[in-house]
Amino acid sequence: MFGHRELSIEDYLGLLRRRLWWIIIPVVIGPLIGLGVSYILPNEYTSRTLVLVEQQKVPEKYVNTVVNDDLGERLATMQEQIMSRTRLQPIIERFGLYRRDINKVPMEDLVDRMRKNIAVSAVKAEFQSTRAGGGRGLPGFYIAFTADNPRLAQQVCAEITSMFMSENLKSREQSAQGTTEFLAKQLEEAKRKLDDLDSKLAAWKSKNLGRLPSEQQNNMAVLMALNTQLDSATQALNRAQQDRTYAETMLSQQLGAWEETGEAAGGPQTLQQQLAMAQANLNMLEARYTPNHPDVIKARQTVEELKKKLDASDATPRPEPKNRRAGRLEPKNITQLRTTIHALDQEIAGRKAQQQRLTQQISQYQGRVASAPMVEEEGKSLMRDYQTAYAFYNDLLAKKTQSEMATDMERRQQGENFRVMDPANLPEKPSFPDRVLFTAGGAAAGLGLGFGLAFLMELRDKSLRSEGDIEFYLQLPTLAQVPVVGLAGPMNGDKRHWWQRKKKNTEAGAAEKPAEVEQGVEA
Repeated sequence: MFGHRELSIEDYLGLLRRRLWWIIIPVVIGPLIGLGVSYILPNEYTSRTLVLVEQQKVPEKYVNTVVNDDLGERLATMQEQIMSRTRLQPIIERFGLYRRDINKVPMEDLVDRMRKNIAVSAVKAEFQSTRAGGGRGLPGFYIAFTADNPRLAQQVCAEITSMFMSENLKSREQSAQGTTEFLAKQLEEAKRKLDDLDSKLAAWKSKNLGRLPSEQQNNMAVLMALNTQLDSATQALNRAQQDRTYAETMLSQQLGAWEETGEAAGGPQTLQQQLAMAQANLNMLEARYTPNHPDVIKARQTVEELKKKLDASDATPRPEPKNRRAGRLEPKNITQLRTTIHALDQEIAGRKAQQQRLTQQISQYQGRVASAPMVEEEGKSLMRDYQTAYAFYNDLLAKKTQSEMATDMERRQQGENFRVMDPANLPEKPSFPDRVLFTAGGAAAGLGLGFGLAFLMELRDKSLRSEGDIEFYLQLPTLAQVPVVGLAGPMNGDKRHWWQRKKKNTEAGAAEKPAEVEQGVEA
């Protein structure tokens, strides 16, 4: 019996000897039951195929694929699509699956049963790919289908594999085509925005012609040149006005002398007047220019010549003055002075017109220079928007071209593709039930049952078999042991002693019978 004391190895061995048949019988019967159940259950056959994932044949440095979704997620999506009722019901009807139950069970239940018979599992690779894309390192996957007929399982497995491959091609091509169409629409929208910004930029340039930031340096140079021209025109106008004043003074003096003397210009008095005017002109030039200026030198020479002529004329006697005569012609020098004054008047008018024109141009260019910062700020905003739109357009154009190449690559099946490595096999033995597994399971169940029964029987046994049991349960010391008297039954003592005593009693009975027979014969 079991108690709360610690059992030794001898106790366990004694338990095994006492309950050996309770363990052996279930261990023997269990495998037989498992084997029998395996023959009773209907056979199921599993056909399996291996599909490898081939990477794209065109190097990625030439053509980048636009289908970068995770292969595991895409495989799960394809699995859900293929295992839908619309895809599985035609297979059930075409191959005649579940014929016995097709009229008894609803089609939805048959489709669920077929889903359970389809298994898709990934291939575990020892070396994972380090390429871009999380699921692109998946080397392949297995597709398995289980049916009650091996040929039927093979056919359906091949059909499902074909569906996976066609769905993969269709999915990748649709994804690439959808990407290309989306990029084409975005490219049209970007081009329209770019054209609008281009029109706005052209209108801005036309409106601000001459005030553009690129013309700022030119405007400054032109403004400086115009200021220089205005200074030159002002100086030339001042000189022309002074020359006209001088010429008018000379003309008035010449006219006065001519009217008083009635003589032609060139007499002593005229020379004096010319000397006075030349001296005044020299003084004016010396005040304006340096002594080495050509005009000053020329005026100084004129003064010296007039002085010499005046000294020479003083030595000759003067003729008597004559009366003035009406209608006489003006001297040549007076006519020249009038011509000079007229030319100076034209020059002054031209200089004033030039001065006015230069002033207007200077005002115009000053306005351009002053408004340049505002125009530049507006231009920066337009150019920034235009450059952003232009860069976005070029980026979309490059992506669209890349997407078109990737779409054509998918259409030609040069991208990532599924390849059947091992076609669907024809199963030679059933995958279920596995008789070896059932037999082993029966043996394990029998062994467990045997140990359970032995343990239960031992718990129910209240016998005390050793001195240790007596001391443990009675808490009393052992004074003496009474030997076994009589035959011990199989349930009350040691089986070995019981069989030995039975054998001795049988031999003793066999020896007594001949003696009795002899006594009877003698009688």
